[in-house]
Amino acid sequence: MKKTILVVCSCIAFFSAFAQVDTTAYPEQRRELLAIIRESGPGKEKSCGDLVAVGPKGDLSLSRQQWIKAQKKQQVVFKSMRLVPGTEIVRVYDKTCGVVNFLLEVSLLVAGKDVTVKVRRLEVYHHGTAGWCMVAGQGTEVDETIFPVNK
Repeated sequence: MKKTILVVCSCIAFFSAFAQVDTTAYPEQRRELLAIIRESGPGKEKSCGDLVAVGPKGDLSLSRQQWIKAQKKQQVVFKSMRLVPGTEIVRVYDKTCGVVNFLLEVSLLVAGKDVTVKVRRLEVYHHGTAGWCMVAGQGTEVDETIFPVNK
């Protein structure tokens, strides 16, 4: 029993060390990724053609074209997106991989009706010969009745 407890405690300590990931390393790459998310908007391509996207209802798209097709099928038109300042979290690994989390205020037209929602985005980027490309992304609507977001 003592051995089991020791192993469990060791594992917890080991994995806790990895949970404290540095968000200040690679400042140049962090600035580049922040510029990408601050300049993005409806119709702006960030994926370089290779993308896995999960929509707010769990739908899966394996390219930007599939993602656009899914939005059209659901009768969703993106009117505007505004990054909520101060919500950006950027982690860079080995100067070639970046994980970005941020909050957006999104104005949509859904089946002909105006809708404004807050969306928490998680995006994964890879740096290659073409620069930074988003290779995965997911947006989740924030339920402000449960998780209020300060303006």
